[in-house]
Amino acid sequence: MAQKPLLNYIPALTGVRALAAYLVFISHYAYAFDESFPHAVQRFFNEFHIGVTIFFTLSGFLIAFRYYDSFELSTDWFKQYLKNRVARIYPMYFLLTLAAFVSFYFTHDQKVTNGFGSPIGLLLLNVTFIRGFFDQLKFTGIAQGWSLTVEECFYFSAPFVFYFAQKYKKFYIQPFIITGIGALLVLIFRNVDWYGFFGNFTFMMLYTFLGRCFEFFVGIQLALIVRKKTLDGSSNKKLTYVGFLLIFACVWLMSTLEIPKGEVAGLHHPMGIFTNNYLLAMSIALFFYGLLTETTILKNILSNKFVELLGKSSYIFYLIHLGWMYDGLHFSFNWLNDYVFELYDKWGVDWVSPFQHDGINVLYAFIILNAVSILLFKTIEEPLNHYIRQSDFLIKNKKRSASV
Repeated sequence: MAQKPLLNYIPALTGVRALAAYLVFISHYAYAFDESFPHAVQRFFNEFHIGVTIFFTLSGFLIAFRYYDSFELSTDWFKQYLKNRVARIYPMYFLLTLAAFVSFYFTHDQKVTNGFGSPIGLLLLNVTFIRGFFDQLKFTGIAQGWSLTVEECFYFSAPFVFYFAQKYKKFYIQPFIITGIGALLVLIFRNVDWYGFFGNFTFMMLYTFLGRCFEFFVGIQLALIVRKKTLDGSSNKKLTYVGFLLIFACVWLMSTLEIPKGEVAGLHHPMGIFTNNYLLAMSIALFFYGLLTETTILKNILSNKFVELLGKSSYIFYLIHLGWMYDGLHFSFNWLNDYVFELYDKWGVDWVSPFQHDGINVLYAFIILNAVSILLFKTIEEPLNHYIRQSDFLIKNKKRSASV
């Protein structure tokens, strides 16, 4: 039976979340493969930050797919919409951010605060997502959480984007206006010493919604294209694989660019920014279009129940793959490595330790972090998500109220 075009849940796109999170993981731990791969391959892995662009494009698609034809600029609709967004994003972010600052209390790890004078004040900036507007504070708390500021800005603006798109029929102009506002803010604030608030164009283009809005708009445009289609997977144009190959062609292009001084990836080169924010987003949209309209081996893999579970827990994986939890695992592996060699010395043998290679330790960490993510998803994230949606937070639950 053919799927309905206004379907709210697409298993393959849930599997894509896992793929995106794992690409980001690889980009952060590419150093572990220094001795095993040529430098060009390591550079290629460094550009796997593209997982973030996948997340942004996917968010644009899903929000438009679900809400474009039903949104209202009314108080009740907006409250229900924000309630759903809070239920999905906020509980785990708040708990894990709090855990990061608790760990700072014991370890004094400066990565958490980046020298900011007040940990309590910085905690407030983190749990309210405000830190993401400041270049010097963007990596504080949960470092990778800067992307949630971008996501939240999109969530707040999406209903207005839909409104103007429907009223004035000039949807394509909006991202350029939004990015233009970002450029204006940089011109105003780049000489103001306020923790890097819109302090430079690279920061604005890579770490704020104003610079990265095009990725969301590409996802929205994809939703507008497919929302009236019957997504029965009957197409045989192979766009899934074309889009997938184009994605990694963008990765290769960024890996060949000169890395600006003080940076770690070709992403920060002007051409890297253009490739990541524009060319890559369109390639990802083509890949998604293929997943939505075709039946391929890759789609079947991404729709697999276990991969789907990994996708559902990938938000937590993304939040914990850097920071205190990974640092604890890294410390444990080093301790175990020393302990194993002490045992070898006692036994008088010259064996290889299972913890002596960084690459293998990264693989151990990957497996453990996935297990922890699934556990936290099942025991905390999913129950809290359902609880908030069914509660009277922001707006009364009509179904619950009717049954009382």
